Amino acid sequence: MLSLGLGAQISGTVFVSAPAFLIPLLHTERGLTLAEAGFLAATPTIGMVLTLIAWGALADRIGEKWVIAGGLGLTALAALGALQAQGYVALGLFLLLGGAASASTNAASGRVVVGWFPKDRRGLAMGVRQMAQPLGVTIAALLVPTLASTGGVGAAMAVPLVLTAVFAVACAIGVVNPPRAAAPASSAADASTRRTDNPYRASGFLWRIHAVSVLLVVPQFTLSTFGLVWLITEVGVDALTAGVLVGVAQFVGAIGRIAVGVLSDRMGSRVRPLAYVAIAAAAAMLVLAGLDVLSAPWAVVAVMFVLATTITVADNGLAFTSVAEVAGSAWAGRALGAQNTAQFIGASAVGPAVGALIGLLGFPLAFVVVALFPAVAVPLIPRASAEHDRL
Repeated sequence: MLSLGLGAQISGTVFVSAPAFLIPLLHTERGLTLAEAGFLAATPTIGMVLTLIAWGALADRIGEKWVIAGGLGLTALAALGALQAQGYVALGLFLLLGGAASASTNAASGRVVVGWFPKDRRGLAMGVRQMAQPLGVTIAALLVPTLASTGGVGAAMAVPLVLTAVFAVACAIGVVNPPRAAAPASSAADASTRRTDNPYRASGFLWRIHAVSVLLVVPQFTLSTFGLVWLITEVGVDALTAGVLVGVAQFVGAIGRIAVGVLSDRMGSRVRPLAYVAIAAAAAMLVLAGLDVLSAPWAVVAVMFVLATTITVADNGLAFTSVAEVAGSAWAGRALGAQNTAQFIGASAVGPAVGALIGLLGFPLAFVVVALFPAVAVPLIPRASAEHDRL
């Protein structure tokens, strides 16, 4: 179940992240501004925002298996449409639809993993599952720029087409829905009890985790969206080396998610290591800004870029696991859908907003502004004493 959940999420992530690696082609060769190219790159994320909670609610109702398989099948069809699209409007429409379909894997694959692992191993298991995002970005970083430079946008979109089609079939065959707690009684006397079971009414824990995740997604998507173009235009790295470097950074970030997950298991808390990650993310963005201003050697910048990427992707598994545990099995799909919706609303704004900010202020000052977001997140993180497990 862990392998299938990981593969499903990787394939969906490749679709969503592939347009970000078309930005150098669209900006330098096709004449789009960074803000325009950033908006096009954000369209899959916008599509995800529109459907994440709905997919989560469907998973709560019918189970994870067919939500994952069906969603990936629809994503493959959207990738086929994007591959054949004529013009940026049609391309953007298929990217939007594919993002909306790929959202099925975000909530449902997480439910599969959380549902099949006990509490003392969920941090590790979700760390592995959360490798999907950086590994998906790694695959896109290594393949999309090269294919786009030789075969255009259509050739690049063949990568997510193949992956989503393969894992749609694999998940339809192999996924088994995890066991669930018995459904609550349906009598009128139990209606008020079920209403109080709503984790959003019980406390502000989930609201705060959602808010923190939105803030922490800004540096993460800044580096994944504009890291490649920054390395090429500011640091002076050639396109192939920059793509490899982004891929390496994402792979190391994937390993970092496992390490942070194991740490949370040993600490018995998801929110304490989350605070450490937020502080480190703010510091990392400031260091990148300083290295840019000082025109540091590219090797030094490369090392710091890998470190910064690793730090900025480390929070997702912690927040995701915490949301599922506090929400409980009856609410996990909707809560995880809300978690991802909040994150991707922030991520959707990063492309055009940070792209415009870079155009106005340049990369160093833009990185300084981005560093403010994780700094603001630190005091919003709930206390460890507020954590509880309802799975």
